[in-house]
Amino acid sequence: MISADWLLLIVVVVVVLFFLGSFIRIVPEYERVIIFRLGRRTKAVLNPGGTGNGPGLVLLVPFIDKIRQRISLRTIATDVPPQDVITRDNVSIKVNAVIFFRVINPDQAFLSVEDYMYATSQLAQTTLRSVLGQMELDDLLAARDKVNQQLQRIIDEHTEPWGVKVSTVEVKQIDLPQDMQRAMSKQAEAERERRAKVINAEGEFQAAAKLGEAAEVLMRFPVAVQLRYLQTMREIASERNTTTFFPLPMDLIGPLLDRFGAGDSARKP
Repeated sequence: MISADWLLLIVVVVVVLFFLGSFIRIVPEYERVIIFRLGRRTKAVLNPGGTGNGPGLVLLVPFIDKIRQRISLRTIATDVPPQDVITRDNVSIKVNAVIFFRVINPDQAFLSVEDYMYATSQLAQTTLRSVLGQMELDDLLAARDKVNQQLQRIIDEHTEPWGVKVSTVEVKQIDLPQDMQRAMSKQAEAERERRAKVINAEGEFQAAAKLGEAAEVLMRFPVAVQLRYLQTMREIASERNTTTFFPLPMDLIGPLLDRFGAGDSARKP
């Protein structure tokens, strides 16, 4: 049989544990708690090792203080659903993005807006349509970093009164119509062909310039022609082929060519 003293002690211990569980809370480092006391936002009862609303050990007044919400201070990544956008040059595209934000003021995040995560997501969607609708398609594709910075700045300005800091906004994917993709592919192909022709023309021009310089050198030094001729003979002889060539000295053929040329000019009336 349990004596009355032991039974009373057990009841007291249970009551004490119940009260301790009702007004002691442990808040992690990455969270803050929103405490209401009789309908008003308040700080928890201070304790030697903690702060008013976290982190650490939080003391509440039993039956009076109530934790309304736990807010995480970690960075949150939220996808912005695909949005149908018509650019300034009347091109219909579908764009989706991702937004990174975190709560820097838990009180404002709870008191200034009903649901800060939903509100931030809706604001990101409307801002994405508004900003991209004012840009041309070429600017959107070429200046992605500039678009991201503009989106981040606009969204952060609107979420600042909510105690939310938007750190990064990134446009993830831009879906173009099939007709536009084919037109851009043809444009890129034509641009590549133009560059190839320009590079080929520049190469021909440089080669012609070098040949002109070489011709001037050969005119100043006739012996260089014979050296070049001997070098060509050496290159042909080094190859294993069946080509046979007979070198003819131009000193012997030159007078004959001059004589035939003089005879032809004499026969002309």
